[in-house]
Amino acid sequence: MKRYHPVLVSLHWLLAFLVVGGLVAGGFGLANTPNSDPFKLFSLKMHMSIGIAILVLMVGRLLVRLFTKKPPHADIGNALLNKGAAAMHYVLYGVVIAMAASGLAIAKEAGLFDIVFGSSGEALPVDFSHIAPRAAHGVLATALSLTIVAHVLAALYHQYIRKDSLFSRMWFGGR
Repeated sequence: MKRYHPVLVSLHWLLAFLVVGGLVAGGFGLANTPNSDPFKLFSLKMHMSIGIAILVLMVGRLLVRLFTKKPPHADIGNALLNKGAAAMHYVLYGVVIAMAASGLAIAKEAGLFDIVFGSSGEALPVDFSHIAPRAAHGVLATALSLTIVAHVLAALYHQYIRKDSLFSRMWFGGR
């Protein structure tokens, strides 16, 4: 077997797109838009919807990964690095899930579900800095960004320096 299950491949690329989009939208859009701006409600609705979708899809991807056959782990030529690479994939899952969970905690504590989705008519809080999970969300965003960069760099290293065709494993085709 040379490739991952097509459902796993689909979820990988869909989640990559959604996670990067959520990080960019949250870090550059939401963070720089005052809560008094009327556009903030629409932005929050999109960000929260994407975050919830990411959580559901990531849990689904983890289940698919656990219960489908997979190709052997890519070999870097060092037993310790091989174990670290395998562990980092689960760290990536964990950070994404923790990021989504912290977003849900912010939304619950700030009453955002009623404000953003329930059309309660209430105004957004002046800011979210006083909400404890907000600090965790920011730290997790940085950790997730760094983990993604490491993941991409490792994939590029495999593909272009080791020349082991790693990209083909996470693409469609005969298994």
